[in-house]
Amino acid sequence: MSLLPALIHAESLQQPVLTHFPQPGLSPDQLGVIVNDDDPDSVAIAAYYLEKRNIPTANLIHVRFKPGSSTMSRETFINIKRRVDRATPKTVQAFALTWAQPYRVDCMSITSAFAFGFDPAYCASTCKPTRPSPYFNSSVARPYATYKMRPAMSLAAASVADAKKLIDRGVASDHSNPAGTAYLLSTSDKARNVRAAGFETLRIQMQAIIPTEIVQADTLARKHDVMFYFTGLTQVPALDSNTFLPGAIGDHLTSAGGVLFGTGQMSSLKWLEAGATGSYGAVIEPCNYPNKFPIPGVVMAHYLMGETLIEAYWKSVQMPGQGIFIGEPLARPFSGVSHHASEAGMTVSARLMTPGLYDVQAAPSMIGPYRTVARLPIGWGTRELNLGKIPPAYYRFERRAEVAPKP
Repeated sequence: MSLLPALIHAESLQQPVLTHFPQPGLSPDQLGVIVNDDDPDSVAIAAYYLEKRNIPTANLIHVRFKPGSSTMSRETFINIKRRVDRATPKTVQAFALTWAQPYRVDCMSITSAFAFGFDPAYCASTCKPTRPSPYFNSSVARPYATYKMRPAMSLAAASVADAKKLIDRGVASDHSNPAGTAYLLSTSDKARNVRAAGFETLRIQMQAIIPTEIVQADTLARKHDVMFYFTGLTQVPALDSNTFLPGAIGDHLTSAGGVLFGTGQMSSLKWLEAGATGSYGAVIEPCNYPNKFPIPGVVMAHYLMGETLIEAYWKSVQMPGQGIFIGEPLARPFSGVSHHASEAGMTVSARLMTPGLYDVQAAPSMIGPYRTVARLPIGWGTRELNLGKIPPAYYRFERRAEVAPKP
């Protein structure tokens, strides 16, 4: 395509310059870190995380409760949540929890309880659906400003040393644009293999964006480029034989993966111990409702567009009340938009561009004044825009209309 003529004289410019292309993604100053002052490990993890992510000290939120129990009572939680809400800056859009236990509040996961407040509507004592999340597969960049909810993720680990390794992997992933593969395992466990029904459609949609393989097996072994790994089993064999790239996501659809300690099923912590940066698991029997687990195409799409781990993962679960999100919230491996100007014209590229309707604005200097010179729709799956020959000027894109990702 070609832009409308930009009647701008930009002195000293020989080629057009891209100054801004909007990408989603929470920043460190939008993340609140909740620390349990009665738990020395929580205190150490919080201090390390604030330092590594340059999170403002005003975003450190102090609570106190006896550590070590798997479950917190709703009465205790309600009092803690009330204090957290009072202490949280209004600019904070999401929470990081700095402990692995408790991982549950009565019948809710602790991450969902901090996100929504305790509400039995997000629970189910039998095989029933629960209240859905308004954040599911949305294009919303500021969930607290829009929905008055703050998605939460636990920096879960069996030790402070393991938590530091997790944080370091998340930091190392930033802007890395890894050349990894998405592995979709269709297993022999019929009850837990319900997500496999959508794998072929997903492979077709994603193949041009990231290599995507459907593996008809219970085991994935000796792969050295794992970026996404989705399966359905009570135990995932040979997990340690694989190499997870920084920022990688992996989870297994099963009844009790979010029971992080002391269960007959594999704990979701095993994914992080094997090198993944994020995982998810149920803390209460969810039955095999696919909407109570991450939908692979949704988390992949949001992550590949440049959103952080906490945003992409949370947006992939329609009914998250019974599941816990664990990992390094701010991991953001796919951020970054580049441009190249030549005699043939200017191209803009990213791993995956966010769909929507954009204004193209031009100015004679980097600080403006900018004016709209074209309007451009960007559809699902777009990785590169060829803008053709355009006059030398400073250009920026502003997103006017939002479109949710396709998968």
